[in-house]
Amino acid sequence: MAKEPVRVLVTGAAGQIGYALVPMIARGVMLGPDQPVILHMLDIPPAAEALNGVKMELVDAAFPLLKGVVATTDVVEACTGVSVAIMVGGFPRKEGMERKDVMTKNVSIYKSQASALEKHAAANCKVVVVANPANTNALILKEYAPSIPEKNITCLTRLDHNRALGQIAERLKVQVSEVKNAIIWGNHSSTQYPDVNHATVNTPSGEKPVRELIKDDAWLNGEFIATVQQRGAAIIKARKLSSALSAASGACDHIRDWVLGTPEGTWVSMGVYSDGSYNVPAGLIYSFPVTCCNGEWTIVKGLPIDEFSRKKMDATAEELTEEKALAYSCLS
Repeated sequence: MAKEPVRVLVTGAAGQIGYALVPMIARGVMLGPDQPVILHMLDIPPAAEALNGVKMELVDAAFPLLKGVVATTDVVEACTGVSVAIMVGGFPRKEGMERKDVMTKNVSIYKSQASALEKHAAANCKVVVVANPANTNALILKEYAPSIPEKNITCLTRLDHNRALGQIAERLKVQVSEVKNAIIWGNHSSTQYPDVNHATVNTPSGEKPVRELIKDDAWLNGEFIATVQQRGAAIIKARKLSSALSAASGACDHIRDWVLGTPEGTWVSMGVYSDGSYNVPAGLIYSFPVTCCNGEWTIVKGLPIDEFSRKKMDATAEELTEEKALAYSCLS
């Protein structure tokens, strides 16, 4: 029996990330090679023509799994019946703008999208927010969609997680598939903490801790962290555009693992609603190590945290607490 198609929403679909993301979804990278999809693409009216161009290309690519495309500027039409929502659309910070200005713009965008998702999406819709400030945009969405379970609203830190794995693999000259269990703690911003204390590499003589193999704590506690934190800025400098391909790939990984499960013994990083684990203030959307099974994520508990890590984890929580206060001041 062929599976029923799953409706997947991509907001900001005419943009760079959307353009990289929709073919991945249509090819089965996100939900599996046997799962048909119907793509719902939303963008703002000035991008309507470009959005239609993306729809034309999706038709021209003749993806066997793609059973339909909805390209629209209407938020209700876009959200109706979707089971997965990837929120890429947001207001980018422009030169000379204060954080509060950006936050105010994003509050109004996420308010309307949250209300539409709440009223019109499928019952157990899974949401991942990609647009920055991702953690806080997810929190705003949660505020305005109270009937969507908090466990279904997440933000993307998988891109940072993948960046950390990539840096370790490059340093050790191994395949990235051999590296696992790095952690991104906290905010998808330059305060995030990429933690390798629990990460391992599969070697011919078994699994070995990353720290033991790299044998350079100064690099791991300094340059490595800074490289992962600043990678987005480095890509903008090189490409004159922000990272799109890697962000799209990270979003696919995030949803795939959430829906289909993480491999045994492996965890990934997801921005999720804090329950107070690891002394992170409850009520923030904070990136934790998680495992996924049967469409549910679970925070990995009980990992030992050293003093260096504690400080980094607290600093990024503090930034998120400030961002939350700023966002709530824009809600009124």
